[in-house]
Amino acid sequence: MSVDDCLFFPAGFLWGTATAAHQVEGGNENNDWWVWEQMPGRVRDGGRSGLAADWWHRAEEDLARAAQWGQNSHRLSLEWSRLEPRPGAWDEDVAARYRRMLGTMRALGLTPMITLHHFTLPLWAYERGGWQHPEMASWFIRFVSRVVETFGEHCQLWCTLNEPLVQIAYGYVLGIWPPGNRGLLAARRALLHMRDAHIGAYETIHQRQPHAQVGIAKHIHLFEEANPRSVLDRLGAAFLDHLFNESGLAALVDGELLLPIGLMRRPTRQARWADFIGVNYYWRSRVRFDTMHARAVFLGELPMPGASPSMNGWGMLCPEGLYYALKRVALWGKPIYITEFGVLDNGVVDEEPRSRAILEHVAAIYRAIREGVDVRGAYYWSLVDCFEWAEGWSVRFGLMHLDPDNQERRLKPGSRVYERVARANGLERSLVSELAPEMVMVLFDGNRASDVEERRVVRFDAP
Repeated sequence: MSVDDCLFFPAGFLWGTATAAHQVEGGNENNDWWVWEQMPGRVRDGGRSGLAADWWHRAEEDLARAAQWGQNSHRLSLEWSRLEPRPGAWDEDVAARYRRMLGTMRALGLTPMITLHHFTLPLWAYERGGWQHPEMASWFIRFVSRVVETFGEHCQLWCTLNEPLVQIAYGYVLGIWPPGNRGLLAARRALLHMRDAHIGAYETIHQRQPHAQVGIAKHIHLFEEANPRSVLDRLGAAFLDHLFNESGLAALVDGELLLPIGLMRRPTRQARWADFIGVNYYWRSRVRFDTMHARAVFLGELPMPGASPSMNGWGMLCPEGLYYALKRVALWGKPIYITEFGVLDNGVVDEEPRSRAILEHVAAIYRAIREGVDVRGAYYWSLVDCFEWAEGWSVRFGLMHLDPDNQERRLKPGSRVYERVARANGLERSLVSELAPEMVMVLFDGNRASDVEERRVVRFDAP
């Protein structure tokens, strides 16, 4: 295929999907989220994770499909409560199951990225106070040390924590996730302990694997004022943006905690405890100053104009925003992996808008790379429909539809777009012409072939 027919990504670029243990494995009954699910009203649709996607028994089937569809990597998490069901106790049978899973991935040509904490805590840690406990970071570091010792032969690409600011916001500010506490002091304490956990994990991994790549998955959310003429709305949007995107990341990778004072001071962007920064990006939302939201610092989020009702009030799908998120995170001077991006379908049958949205996200990634941003891989959320935390089964992101009652899978038509991108390692002119013809001139005719060819030979050495 000539460069006139395809805009190639750098050789060695990782195209993958992402999953989280509790959301796909099934039967994780020994963690805080399992307890939370049993409480009435905690899950939007009243659902339970239950068998989830039954990955504990059939992960290899779905991973084989991912490889068949041209993917060369997969991001998964290891369930802490399975591996360490009691403090200091290590379950060798569980470790053997994960070894088989990781061995299968490598045999299929899927480079593993392992997430060490994806929202769930073992019950023994949760019952002692979880991220509020002063020894929480040391418990996590102990777990990480054993994980790297056990699985290090299979992995050189590690993500310590997934979306810690999301967990703090939902668990400690809004109180809609475990532990359900509400209070800014509790949120600050949890962030301090998560910072210490990340830094300790980073150093522990490098002691055992000096050449490993260790980072964090940070959700980047775009905030804009609901009313541009409102000073309070503009200040509110700027406050949330700085608090969630700038200060939150600085606290974790630079150790610079700007709470509760110095909120509007720009972080130093040294990223001393990150070899890469993972970007989780989905959407943007409007911010309005609202006296009815005292617990949320008088700031309320509104759906964007024209947002689909299927977005569950989370915001507006904005593929172009991924480009701005990448440009922004690039200021930290570290390589970037897009550890999550995705398109919520909510069971909608019409796949055409979803197909186009996937394409537009990939185009945003390409645009950032073309302008010099060091993006080394992208992981679509998710390979298969899964239990979506407090939303239950009411929202779906998977490339495959899953019926949790009978475990039947069905590839969603729009997801073929991602397969074509992964197989080509690029954006094919024919695909863009089919889904977004108005983008052809901007993407293809605005690039000199020699520039594209030069970028094509740039290589990233996958861990």
